[in-house]
Amino acid sequence: MVRFAKRVRSIEPSPTVRLSDMIAESKAQGKTILSLAIGEPDFPTPAHIVDAAKKALDAGFTKYTPAPGIRELREAIAEKSRTENRIPAKPENVLVAPTKHTLFMTCMALLDSGDEAILPDPGWVSYGPMVTLAGARPVPVRASDEDGFVPTADAVAEAITPRTRLLLLNSPSNPGGSVYSRAQTKALADLAVDHDLILVSDEIYEKILYQGEHVSPASLDGMFDRTITVNGFSKTFSMTGWRLGWLVAPPPLFKEIAKVQEHTITCATAFVQKAGVAALTGPTAPLEAMVKEFRARRDLVLRELSKIDGLSTYTPSGAFYVFPKVDGMEDSAALCERILEETSVAVTPGSAFGAAGEGHIRLSYAASRETITESVRRMGDVLRRR
Repeated sequence: MVRFAKRVRSIEPSPTVRLSDMIAESKAQGKTILSLAIGEPDFPTPAHIVDAAKKALDAGFTKYTPAPGIRELREAIAEKSRTENRIPAKPENVLVAPTKHTLFMTCMALLDSGDEAILPDPGWVSYGPMVTLAGARPVPVRASDEDGFVPTADAVAEAITPRTRLLLLNSPSNPGGSVYSRAQTKALADLAVDHDLILVSDEIYEKILYQGEHVSPASLDGMFDRTITVNGFSKTFSMTGWRLGWLVAPPPLFKEIAKVQEHTITCATAFVQKAGVAALTGPTAPLEAMVKEFRARRDLVLRELSKIDGLSTYTPSGAFYVFPKVDGMEDSAALCERILEETSVAVTPGSAFGAAGEGHIRLSYAASRETITESVRRMGDVLRRR
């Protein structure tokens, strides 16, 4: 018998990746699936970014780079962090890697067996498994509909124990589309100071913002030395398949996380790093057009959902998701399976995002307006027959 490590057996496959694979397989079989399930911008990567990668390939830029990333890209990220986020970053604070991998490396570098990490619930599906793979215990803190899917300082304070090591925040958030206010961010940052915690800030949806302001915790007084800021190119520049992102960390944290990079992927793909430089230093018009369209789609999906009785929907301030609550629903996975079987519309069960997500479904409006309108109409037919 093959024996598997307990750390792997203790986690489940990613439900969103599994759903994406199922949709791709159905399409390959010739089935027509309308998908509001995938967290991926449906816009092409801007041409100037693609051109930069082509030029790097033509120039033979295909070898190893320094493990933390090429200097040009680290300088561009540090400059962006200082000017846009008010984070006092230098190139030496920047580690370039796929964004998802930066979060995994952070867990591996900072968590020991018996440690605890506080996570928002509902929250992105991979936070908990990453903590578990590092040997630690994820501690979900409910972020309710009434609080706009933002964990309150009081709720987080109640969850802190002597074993708590990390506090992970995500704004704008997946799945709720919530944007933490400055006051909310400061209250949570103050808890990190009071209890000597490391704060991990996932800011991957930073630029997809409709209301409010984006506040990086590392910009607050005294917080840079205890904050790891994670960001990347996937959502902002429609570069999901490029697998490129970064983290910014103070020197002691950076040093330990960098060791994990050196012994795993070594470095990010060379020519893709050149594309990253073009993304950060190039024209912003493609991003502005994408966010404008996402805003229009958000308003459209909210209008369409309002036609369905028994739904209550928080208005998202960022990202490209809505997370409506379905009155009386106790099994979101079964409902989403039924919607897929009966209408060929794919949406994501709220239970994929934690216990507090049960009773909800997540719709991604990274799809055409026509797809959004037709998908919600079909979904409404199923909900009316419950």
